[in-house]
Amino acid sequence: MPRRRSRPLVYSCSGSSSAAQLANAVALKLDRDGTAEMSCIAGVGGDVPALVRTAKSGRPIIALDGCALACVRHALARHGVRADMYFLLSDYGVGKRDHADFDPDEANRVFSAVRDVVRSRPGAAAETKITVSEIERHEETPG
Repeated sequence: MPRRRSRPLVYSCSGSSSAAQLANAVALKLDRDGTAEMSCIAGVGGDVPALVRTAKSGRPIIALDGCALACVRHALARHGVRADMYFLLSDYGVGKRDHADFDPDEANRVFSAVRDVVRSRPGAAAETKITVSEIERHEETPG
């Protein structure tokens, strides 16, 4: 596992919808498996100095937004920060349902697709988006 400070930062939406919670679950898994270090987007949006410094530290940033409101992207932009890898999950078939839990199988497919993209593009300098076909490949892959 890469050293903590050498891993990219991951920020996720964590609102009340199923899509938001799926984004948060994916970010947690990226943190737990060592692909990225999760940081707090609420703290960035709330102007917490230490968390804003972390976001502006120059480490690569992965941003996971559940829906078109793009709260993560906007919170980072308030501080002049742009994600190196941006994933808007609603663009890739993740549905937004209020008062409902996310589908764990869908979360696992999205996690696998995002993790593979992140690992294949270390230090990506340009904004990266996953494609529907990348997620669909993971849906078809057994195991």
